[in-house]
Amino acid sequence: MKRLVSPGLALLCLFALSCGSNENTNNGAETNPATADTTANSGSTAGFSLGIQMWTFRNFSLADALNKSDSAGVKNIEAYFGQKLGGGLNGYFDSDMPGDTRTKLKQLLQSKGMKIVAIGVISPTDSTEWRKAFDLAKEFGMSCITAEPNKKHWDMVDKMAGEYGIKIAIHDHPKPSPYSSPDSVLAAMQGHPNIGACADLGHWARNGLNPVECLKKLDGHVYGTHLKDIVKFDDTKAADTIVGKGVIDFPAVFAELKRQNFNGMMSIEHESNPDHNLPEVIETVKYYHNQVAKQQ
Repeated sequence: MKRLVSPGLALLCLFALSCGSNENTNNGAETNPATADTTANSGSTAGFSLGIQMWTFRNFSLADALNKSDSAGVKNIEAYFGQKLGGGLNGYFDSDMPGDTRTKLKQLLQSKGMKIVAIGVISPTDSTEWRKAFDLAKEFGMSCITAEPNKKHWDMVDKMAGEYGIKIAIHDHPKPSPYSSPDSVLAAMQGHPNIGACADLGHWARNGLNPVECLKKLDGHVYGTHLKDIVKFDDTKAADTIVGKGVIDFPAVFAELKRQNFNGMMSIEHESNPDHNLPEVIETVKYYHNQVAKQQ
């Protein structure tokens, strides 16, 4: 997904992305009984946990996106700043949501048995924005903030993360992102015990890097992943495809994560076909469960 610098800027990005899109008139739930796996529930198997990055459903409100995730059998969510709330709630998901809106959103999540586990990708501009993000994460019981922090914020962010007991997972975007290589994440981790990695597997492949080798470099410090596949290696513009049908060796990825005793969330982030990608997400859910079963 695109890095969001601040809530205000995120709103502008959202408006630009929403042009030409329509609200789903069926509460956002594209049911597909023939393919939906009703046994998926939270996706927790052998230490792994399955989630969906809401950027996947960025052309819909958060309420509609929750319905889509629920219909795919996935209960864990990675939210992003700037998504319209919907479902009778005014405004957008960000750290400036009023208290009553937060309460209603918690009630909506509880009614579906769903949880926001992480937020991202964010890049707050100062300590005030960082603290507001941490406050929001704490209030919703999140375990991780996916971010691309400015280098000058590393000390401050690590200290806040320790204070709140919420890890910072540095995300890798395609080049020329400063975090396009795991080496740059390793540099940020030095002397910062609360900073680790959000391994965006598809972006590593776009950068011409072997995702398995990247995971090995970050051994023991991978707090979460973005589960995506792409159609062409070493091409920063390569399109997404269904996980398991692209260029990434996912059996090797799952085996390496098992070796590391990974116990974080693998967030499906399918950026292609955003208006009608639920069937593709469901296929990825099935593939995930198939691969995790093989790691037993």
